[in-house]
Amino acid sequence: MAKKILIVDDEPAIGRLLKMTLSVEGYDVHTATSGFEALEQAASWKPQLVVLDVMMPGLHGYDVCRKLKAESHTKGIKIIFLTARGNPADVKEGFAVGGDDYIVKPFDPEELLEKVKVMMGPMVV
Repeated sequence: MAKKILIVDDEPAIGRLLKMTLSVEGYDVHTATSGFEALEQAASWKPQLVVLDVMMPGLHGYDVCRKLKAESHTKGIKIIFLTARGNPADVKEGFAVGGDDYIVKPFDPEELLEKVKVMMGPMVV
C-alpha cells in the first residue's frame, strides 16, 4: 500500500506540482485548498504526512496543525510547512504548533522530495 500524503495549499499550481512530484515517486497524494478541507480529509483519509501552507483563507496552517496535533486520531500525522512566511518568528511558530519541518517558498521540489523520503521512510514495494 502506498504511503499517503495530503498537500494543502490555496494555490492550485503548487498543489498540482507537488502532486505530480510525489505521485511519480509512488506516494498516494490528495490535495486540499483550505484549512477546513484539510481537517476533513485528514480525519477521513488519514494521511501519514501533510505538506501545509500557512497563509490560506479561513483557517491558516498554524491552526490546522494545532488542531491535527490536538486530536488523538490525527496527532501522529507528520507535518511539513511549505510557506512564503520565512522570517525566524514564523519558523519558530511552525515548530511551536507541532510542525516537523519547515520549508520556505520559493522552494526546490527535489529538496521537498528528499525531506518527504526521510520523514516517511523507505517505500515498501
